[in-house]
Amino acid sequence: MLLHGAIGSVVQLARIADGLQQHFKVYTLNFAGHGGRQIPETPLSIELFAGEVIRFMAAEGLEKINVFGYSMGGYVGMYLAKHFPEKLSCLITLATKFEWDEAIAAYEVRKLDPEKTELKVPEFAESLRQLHVPGDWKKLMVKTAEMMTDMGVQNPIVPVDYKTINLPVMLLLGDRDKMVTLEETLEVYKLLPNARMAILPFTGHSVEQVDAETIALLVRKFIKKN
Repeated sequence: MLLHGAIGSVVQLARIADGLQQHFKVYTLNFAGHGGRQIPETPLSIELFAGEVIRFMAAEGLEKINVFGYSMGGYVGMYLAKHFPEKLSCLITLATKFEWDEAIAAYEVRKLDPEKTELKVPEFAESLRQLHVPGDWKKLMVKTAEMMTDMGVQNPIVPVDYKTINLPVMLLLGDRDKMVTLEETLEVYKLLPNARMAILPFTGHSVEQVDAETIALLVRKFIKKN
């Protein structure tokens, strides 16, 4: 199952899905408020998104799945691995930010201003509009900022939690990722009892810019070995 990032959608994972469909049955899910889905009036949260995955599995009759999560999707996957380990066979994360505190959240939230986005990067604003039509991308951005602020106050996953996650996990990080640090990824890698890690060359944070063939190959090999 492929899980997308914050203010993203399953459309962004299509190239990776294409590289996996010949080998696995691939499932995707737009989280609440994303990809045209209605934006809930209640706060967005990692717990909310994880619950959607569990309900999706029940609806599809899936007892256990492999999860690939990009950015926030990887964090949702890790939350599932902590709280619903019986539902996952293995987990692969890409460009997932694990370290959250009030200062980090405040820094990231400054990037999520819909009015400034529309003014300074209109092409990005238009891509978000198209990605979430008929939903309101501006409202989604504001609610995502609120979620990050909440994560800064209380991180849904704390260091001690990683020590209890025993299923196979692979952490992928681009060497040019400006949002996620190598240090925080290494820290989580060292805490996980059964982890692998790979650094992707010439790779930033944006999923649209990753080498989808390389990601699909790494995912296939990891799943087959576990």
